[in-house]
Amino acid sequence: MATTMKIAISIDKRVLNRIDRLVENRTFTNRSRAIQTAIEEKISRLDKSRLAIESAKLNKTQEQQLSEESSRTDLIEWPEY
Repeated sequence: MATTMKIAISIDKRVLNRIDRLVENRTFTNRSRAIQTAIEEKISRLDKSRLAIESAKLNKTQEQQLSEESSRTDLIEWPEY
């Protein structure tokens, strides 16, 4: 299980009121869980965006050739049963 750490943050009152409504509606068990979930989701989206950006830099033709070459090599190296 991950170790949790306490931190202090400043947050806009309107955002805090929205978080409190989510807690009151039992969407989250408490403020900490709501904020932690929001941060985790944002980081996950940023990671996916970064992957998409880096993937867009790849040469699709070259990647396809490498994939096919690897597949052929794998087939040659697999033992026959």
